[in-house]
Amino acid sequence: MSRKTIEVDDALYDYIIETSLREPAILAELREETATMPGGGMQISPEQGQLMALLAELIGARRYLEVGTFTGYSSLAVALAMGPEGRLTCCDVSEDYTAVARRYWQKAGVAERVDLRIGPGLDSLDQAIEAGESGSYDFAFVDADKTGYQGYVELCHTLLRSGGLLGIDNVLWGGAVVDTGDKSEDTVAIRRLNAALRDDPRWSLSLVPIGDGLTLLRKR
Repeated sequence: MSRKTIEVDDALYDYIIETSLREPAILAELREETATMPGGGMQISPEQGQLMALLAELIGARRYLEVGTFTGYSSLAVALAMGPEGRLTCCDVSEDYTAVARRYWQKAGVAERVDLRIGPGLDSLDQAIEAGESGSYDFAFVDADKTGYQGYVELCHTLLRSGGLLGIDNVLWGGAVVDTGDKSEDTVAIRRLNAALRDDPRWSLSLVPIGDGLTLLRKR
């Protein structure tokens, strides 16, 4: 028993990966390619991808919504977990990064199940609501511009079904959330969101110290 989360150093992290990671070869290939690209550090960790896949299986997700697709690791992990009945809506502003995602979706045989929407995230979510998609998603994931997080969470609440799950990435922001001297726009936005979610009665909440911090919310 431990009164707080164990500290994970490099040796322990390597042990976790060695003993628990079941990463499909195509995801490993995508992760390795992304690591060579400018901005490759924005990639989620493989153990977080595996957790998201498990969550999709646990809730029987069939419709997945993502804001911030990047090169496609999280979406592909969830697509593989959902199986042939799963459908994904992926929102991003970058044609360049999502071109990599498209290539791997095609290679994995899931491309026909992915609806990629290029444009500002808030606009894409608003358009989904206008198209009658409210309450139709089982699982959503937000990993985009941090100053937009609060707006994305609000719109995802509308788009998720009751009992649906929302994941929010980077909620610990490399530890900057506890650095009182850090007044940067992104850090302030994440702090504000974390504080707001702490007492928001519309959600059940858990902040999981995996990757750069992953908040999980269940729509009540």
